Amino acid sequence: MGTVALGTTGTTAADVIAVARDNARIELTDDARASLAAAREIVDALAAKPDPVYGVSTGFGALASRHIGPDLRAQLQRNIVRSHAAGMGPRVEREVVRALMFLRLKTVCSGHTGVRPEVAQTMADVLNAGITPVVHEYGSLGCSGDLAPLSHCALTLMGEGDAEGPDGEVRPAGELLAAHGITPVQLREKEGLALLNGTDGMLGMLIMALADLENLYKSADVTAALTLEALLGTDKVLAPELHAIRPHPGQAASAANMLAVLAGSGLTGHHQDDAPRVQDAYSVRCAPQVAGAGRDTMAHARLVAERELAAAVDNPVVLPDGRVESNGNFHGAPVAYVLDFLAIAAADLGSIAERRTDRLLDKNRSHGLPPFLADDAGVDSGLMIAQYTQAALVSEMKRLAVPASADSIPSSAMQEDHVSMGWSAARKLRTAVDNLTRIVAIELYAATRAVELREGLTPAPATRAVIEAVRKAGVEGPGPDRFLAPDLAAADAFVRAGALVAAVEPVTGALA
Repeated sequence: MGTVALGTTGTTAADVIAVARDNARIELTDDARASLAAAREIVDALAAKPDPVYGVSTGFGALASRHIGPDLRAQLQRNIVRSHAAGMGPRVEREVVRALMFLRLKTVCSGHTGVRPEVAQTMADVLNAGITPVVHEYGSLGCSGDLAPLSHCALTLMGEGDAEGPDGEVRPAGELLAAHGITPVQLREKEGLALLNGTDGMLGMLIMALADLENLYKSADVTAALTLEALLGTDKVLAPELHAIRPHPGQAASAANMLAVLAGSGLTGHHQDDAPRVQDAYSVRCAPQVAGAGRDTMAHARLVAERELAAAVDNPVVLPDGRVESNGNFHGAPVAYVLDFLAIAAADLGSIAERRTDRLLDKNRSHGLPPFLADDAGVDSGLMIAQYTQAALVSEMKRLAVPASADSIPSSAMQEDHVSMGWSAARKLRTAVDNLTRIVAIELYAATRAVELREGLTPAPATRAVIEAVRKAGVEGPGPDRFLAPDLAAADAFVRAGALVAAVEPVTGALA
């Protein structure tokens, strides 16, 4: 467990992953503390004046026209947290909540929110103690930030609501804070609003999806290469000069990965043997084009994520010249769009992987492999139903590819009349990434079995390394029918952990 230093200039994707998944500790830098204190002085000065300032001495949203006197402002900040903590449905995963809180703390530390240093420190203390607020699936429209999810987190800081302790047990938040020596915060002007008004949930899920997809796109290049090999296809279509004349960088990277995996194969190039074919099917021949387009989509999504990581998203914001200005930077459209783009690309990658698997199982298209890769076809069904499972996953991914960001439902008495639905886009992308992992795992399972059934031909060294590693991981090879679900689960765990890429790279070098 490492330590992440949080200053005034944002953070990195690696730091988000470290906090969300690896329980890294958070330390606030001296610059962050100084910036927090300076911004708070501005808010305190405005709060002392008679003129109404949104978020400081007014109501919120459609109720912003009401001026709130000093005697009610602490109650106002408590009330916005309590009323906005209105989520419903299943609990959101621990890693998502930790990313959500850390990214809100990142913006707080920018010095643009007006939150006191002690509130920021309490946020860090809660994360460092392993306390995770209970956040629910539904409640964010992705505009004015991820309001309900962030409100449930702020409620924990106040010692209210429920949270999960480091032991995994859900208890009243006040009890957990007390057990770890953390004093609940007493919110002052602007602080309740500042804790709720950000794109942090959707951004956190985007960052984690990008990390998972980086592994999956490399894994899919490996499984595509293994399928090409098992089908006795040609690797000539992967030549770098062919991809140089259509200069999409992702396409070139995928082709190079496949070519590296296939180096030294004794199976490729047999497409002109007993049943000559001029070209391989699109699902094999166009694998770099499809995976490459997804890689380029990821590159754009990373650019958006990097910009958001450097941003301070709040409304209103405290500016260095002393102004506190309203703005619309909390709108989630930039993040929502790329979340939807990634779901579309992931669905297409899953779709082409399923088509390759189906080709391996069909005796009329597999160029000599047994039907369904069965040991004794007819007595054994082989991998017939594994492909059904894969097809069901692909079908769901196509539904998940329908954009959430194209939808909008007005809220707050038409004050918030166009929203991003970015949280919904992020939630469905997480499901899509899970499904894609399973789809790639099933292609891996089928392709390794198919390669092993090509007796008398020597697979590439990288392929042999994959087969050896996957068998050691508990994924069994060819043979009579057996209970298949455990094998598929082991293949899924193998891909999910990055073990497929790790098995290949000692042979191929680092994949792109």
